[in-house]
Amino acid sequence: MISTIVTSVLLASANTAGVIAFSIPQTPSTPTTTTTTRTAFTRSTTASPINGIDDHVTGKLYKTSHSRLPMSSSTSSSSSDKELDTSAVIKYLTSAGVEITALAGFLYALDYGITTLDLSVPTWGIAALFYVLSLRSRVFNPLNNQRPDLSKMTKSDGTANDGGARGFGDRIMPSWTPPGVFFPILWILINAPLRAYSTALVYGANGHVLCDATILCFAWHLTCGDVWNTINNTERRIGASVAGVFCVWCSVVYATSRYWAVDDLAGKLLGLTALWITVAGALVTDTWRLNPGEDGELDPLYPVKGDAETKFLFEK
Repeated sequence: MISTIVTSVLLASANTAGVIAFSIPQTPSTPTTTTTTRTAFTRSTTASPINGIDDHVTGKLYKTSHSRLPMSSSTSSSSSDKELDTSAVIKYLTSAGVEITALAGFLYALDYGITTLDLSVPTWGIAALFYVLSLRSRVFNPLNNQRPDLSKMTKSDGTANDGGARGFGDRIMPSWTPPGVFFPILWILINAPLRAYSTALVYGANGHVLCDATILCFAWHLTCGDVWNTINNTERRIGASVAGVFCVWCSVVYATSRYWAVDDLAGKLLGLTALWITVAGALVTDTWRLNPGEDGELDPLYPVKGDAETKFLFEK
């Protein structure tokens, strides 16, 4: 009897020891570390009497070590780092709705006044109206649509803190970027006149109606451009500006097709501005490609919370 009890105790002790032995954690293996190399770009800016601001991109290599062990929440990129700025999106859509409604109301009021007073507006008068709208349509938009300052843009030494124009001194620009003075000359002397005269032709072909569906397609193109200007030049959202300029391009292509259906020459003239929007879209996209974030990743093609604060003009 005693031997049986002793034997049972010894067996229980052995089982317990085995459980304890198996419960001892194993020594973790040495973490494997891999090294990757990526290129960081820096901007070298020189002033040229011919080309204005000449941008070059130089590369520097540096190494970053990545451990295969799970990263902690403090070192890994959380989803909130790339969170969609829904407030900005709502304000973009709201401002676009306000602007197109205001433009339509403005054109309708002009139609009413012209009809009531039995006026005959010459082609040059309609062209002058849409020349001004092409350059100042942003007055109908409640967002901050401040354009880059030409004088600062051409005098900027290319650094972010020298007072240079927003959108030019804070990012790497492609080597094929035209000099800064080229853009206002293009808009004032080429694009705006083409827009104005083509719209005047449509006005003459549609029965002399300003608040016309075809002309409102052009007004929508102006609206998209004003919202995009806020994204790119005021808020400096490099990724979202790529998606924005695509919307601008789609709007001008559609407006061109509508103009062409009414008057061939009007469609051809407005189509020339679509060619420039295509080039501008390529420039914006290439700029986005050359400006990755601190983590080496390109900016998302949507507004990211924390990158900028979208405000209406009446907000402080």
